[in-house]
Amino acid sequence: MKIEAHISRFLRAERGASLVELAIVLPLLLLLLMGAVDFGRAFYLSMEVSGAAESGAEYGSLNPTDFTGMVGAAQAGAPNVANLAVATPGYGCECADGTAFSSNCSTVPSCPTNNLVYRVTVKTSANYTPLFPWPKIPSSMLLSDSVTMRAGSNQ
Repeated sequence: MKIEAHISRFLRAERGASLVELAIVLPLLLLLLMGAVDFGRAFYLSMEVSGAAESGAEYGSLNPTDFTGMVGAAQAGAPNVANLAVATPGYGCECADGTAFSSNCSTVPSCPTNNLVYRVTVKTSANYTPLFPWPKIPSSMLLSDSVTMRAGSNQ
């Protein structure tokens, strides 16, 4: 009988301990979850902005002077980004070895081996606003990317 009484008292003394532990740990777990959600959203937006720049540059590598098409391809590359901004694409000429560059091909650079290549540059950006205010983290961040690809012939 004595052993049962000790066991009974021991079990009663532990009542509610799990609830107290949960009350202590739950806010920490929620904070970690909110941080993971915010970080995931920022990472997704960053990937969309990069993919949009790559889509525009890929289109531009086939149609180097079609700036409207490059902007359209970049916007189509990130349909889920409402505030996507696409800067005016760039088109230029450079020597294959990278020694000289002309930003608009109006003056073609003189290359040592007459090996001229064309390139396009597409820059995209979007603002990211976190769901929750975090200390020492800005309320809005600009995520941007720039992709440069070699293009086909001068059209």
